[in-house]
Amino acid sequence: MNQESGKIVSFTDLDAWKEGHKLVLRVYVITKSFPKEELFGLTSQTRRCAVSITSNIAEGFSRYSYKEKLHFYFISLGSVTELQNQLLIARDVGYLTLEVFNELAQQSIKVHKITNGLIKQTNRFIHNS
Repeated sequence: MNQESGKIVSFTDLDAWKEGHKLVLRVYVITKSFPKEELFGLTSQTRRCAVSITSNIAEGFSRYSYKEKLHFYFISLGSVTELQNQLLIARDVGYLTLEVFNELAQQSIKVHKITNGLIKQTNRFIHNS
């Protein structure tokens, strides 16, 4: 963020990206404990959809038109929901304790809400143009 103007100058300035990044890092740590036979299954899938959250926010940020930005922000939102599903599976098959599941679930809800806010704000720009 530009210190003088307070303007967002990079995707890393977006709260959706910051909170999503925290979630990605935590997912990587937690999935290290998944069984080795899940490396190309649930571990890989969980990591991929977590990374997709912040990757699509970053890509959307760099797009010129607000409609293009929205497209990628919506994909990011879908990835949050996909991650929530992966976490439910991991919990239900016994790879996550209830405590860890709740921690990740709460962070994913936070990311979902903030990304939704980013979408609403971007939508305002479209309708006010």
